[in-house]
Amino acid sequence: MKTRILGQGLEVSEIGLGCMGLSYGYGPAIDKQAAIALIRRAYELGITFFDTAEIYGPYLNEEVVGEAIAPFRDKVVVATKFGFNYVDGQPAGLNSKPAYIRQRVEGSLKRLKIETIDLLYQHRIDPEVPIEDVAGVVKDLISEGKVKYFGMSEAGASNIRKAHAIQPVSALQSEYSLWWREPETKTFATLEELGIGFVPFSPLGKGFLTGQIDVNTEFSKNDFRNGIPRFNEENRQANMALVDLVKQIAQQKNATPAQIALAWVNAQKPWIVPIPGTTKIHRLEENAGSVNVTLTPDDLGKIKNALSAIEIIGHRYPESSEKMVDKD
Repeated sequence: MKTRILGQGLEVSEIGLGCMGLSYGYGPAIDKQAAIALIRRAYELGITFFDTAEIYGPYLNEEVVGEAIAPFRDKVVVATKFGFNYVDGQPAGLNSKPAYIRQRVEGSLKRLKIETIDLLYQHRIDPEVPIEDVAGVVKDLISEGKVKYFGMSEAGASNIRKAHAIQPVSALQSEYSLWWREPETKTFATLEELGIGFVPFSPLGKGFLTGQIDVNTEFSKNDFRNGIPRFNEENRQANMALVDLVKQIAQQKNATPAQIALAWVNAQKPWIVPIPGTTKIHRLEENAGSVNVTLTPDDLGKIKNALSAIEIIGHRYPESSEKMVDKD
């Protein structure tokens, strides 16, 4: 496992682990000890970049990650996020007021059982709070030793620039994969200009690009894919053309579809570090193996040409979530 640099010197493994699905989003939380074992196996495989957030659970995921990384805390990078308001312990809208950010950071430090958050993201832009104020309080937290690096999630170019002028942004997190390529036209130029790393979540298309999901797949009751337009039955059927393409390339490269999808993401820019998630150790090992798959310029050219002929149907978010994505 090689390493890559995000922003101003944050060195991480070339793929990370998105820990959300262990506790939230894709059905019931898995057994805590199983989740800890999976995170520790990731470390054995060379993964040193672990992504969580207080909203995952809420709170459960940070606790799991904190316990799992305790034996090797100083050898890994932990990223977490703030930005949501809570009522009776459940998320209720956005809140990035400076005093509130401080409160949330203290909670994350306790749950993670760490003294410093390596990478602190604003989870979503709060339209009620100037981004300069958000960057300012993170800058103060960095000077106080409670945070090392500043990140933003689902932020647009304008707010990235404003924040970066106050406190350098090390990473932008957003969705990016073979079936969601909007960052290429919306933010890549800004990131490259400012020297900001990019951390794609859902690089496997929320599981779709693994080839393990088809039109007949049924998701559990509290799996958020039930509400994503791209995953309704009609759209899933239409989008199978992309899966067929990935399977074809995988066969040619003696790899799995998931490994091709991850190798493609990593091949786009040297400052990209995807964070695929999984609840299964054999899938974790498969994902880690993607770093051994090399896509040549010829391979990438063929994929690009094939993608241009495939229309992806359906949006990546339900309307309520889409409203929280910064478009500027």
